[in-house]
Amino acid sequence: MSKPVLSAHFESRTPSDVRLAQMKYAERKVKPEAVINVGIGNVSLPTNPAMMDRMFHLDAPGSPFNKGVVRYTATGGFDETKDAFINILKSQGFDTSKLQVLVTDGGSTAMELLIVGVCGPAGSSEKPLMMIDPAYTNYISFAERLGRKTVTVKRKMSVDGKFDLPELSTIEAVIKESKPAALLVIPYDNPTGQLYDMTTMKALAELCVKYNLWMVSDEAYRELFYVDNPELVSIWGITDKEVPGIEGRRIGIETASKVWNACGLRIGAIVTDSPEFANRCQAEYTANLCANAIGQYIFGALAHQSKEELNNWCRDLRNYYGDTIKRVSARFKELEPRLIISSPDASIYSVIDVRDVVKPGFDSIDFTLFCAGEGVVDMDGVSTTLLCAPMKGFYDIPAGEANPGSTQFRISYVESPEGMMKVPELFVELLRQYEANR
Repeated sequence: MSKPVLSAHFESRTPSDVRLAQMKYAERKVKPEAVINVGIGNVSLPTNPAMMDRMFHLDAPGSPFNKGVVRYTATGGFDETKDAFINILKSQGFDTSKLQVLVTDGGSTAMELLIVGVCGPAGSSEKPLMMIDPAYTNYISFAERLGRKTVTVKRKMSVDGKFDLPELSTIEAVIKESKPAALLVIPYDNPTGQLYDMTTMKALAELCVKYNLWMVSDEAYRELFYVDNPELVSIWGITDKEVPGIEGRRIGIETASKVWNACGLRIGAIVTDSPEFANRCQAEYTANLCANAIGQYIFGALAHQSKEELNNWCRDLRNYYGDTIKRVSARFKELEPRLIISSPDASIYSVIDVRDVVKPGFDSIDFTLFCAGEGVVDMDGVSTTLLCAPMKGFYDIPAGEANPGSTQFRISYVESPEGMMKVPELFVELLRQYEANR
């Protein structure tokens, strides 16, 4: 008897690189005593106190859930939740008078809506999404799921750990050739930790205006930067005054996950100054009905926080991550000077490149599976392994071309500072074990 057939898309799917190690480790029959998982940006810090108070008191007077009823919200979200996103932007000095917000189930759903909303027809090569490689792997995965094309310009990681953007003339040449619908930037970059400056952002905005593109900025890590920065880098800091014609083509991706330490809340948003995009986006999202109501209510607490409260929270978080990232990066270089470590400038990630350490033929996915499936290190008498993310899936590389991610890994600063300081020794020792047997 014949069996039902999966779609070609399902047949081709493999786990996302950020979940690969975790899934392999779950299958491991004999597990070590401890595992440090830095493969996914699953923040382990407590969430904002105002949000926490609502989380612990869903039955409080004034709560929409105090009688145990959980109803749909409007498709666009609670007004209070939308106001929370606006309040955060206002507290950072941006003009929000023309902005509209659609609350989504996490930033991931916002990404998917973005691709549907600007790219060409499914299955065609028309109006692709233009990205800067390496790019957050979910954009690549969602584009494949939706049958939309992507096109990239490539960054290269130099030996000093810097990812340098291509020349503007190179980016412009790709725009002319591929005719994208939108340019995606991640100013506080995932996965590289690179921090864009406003001069670069404005130059990219000028290209968007010149070639009639949407400019999309994923601002999940907007408040997390660790260098002296005279101005907060954001798409909302670019107006018609700086780049005539940019207003009305700006789209931002927001999330509660990272700066607000609420990954599992699954609350995000699309923010835009295009009324037409906002209206059509909401119409598309009616099929989803709405984002989760309890998460919206919890995040909505930030609508009532003062500018000082919001900015103090962000400052403390910068201090926390900045110190840890710099210490961990230095420890990697102490243990293995030939490693290339990305510059610790922004977000909550580092990229580790082992290209000058390993033998030819090394594959980052194979090493990741080794660590998750059998690798172990004695750490002060405790058998321990490490889960990290191979970078191959962060590059949109045509078949047959060399993938820089074959020797690169992303680590997420989601463990305690004490736990993160164990990562360099674990990584280096596991790498030595792997190479000795390859």
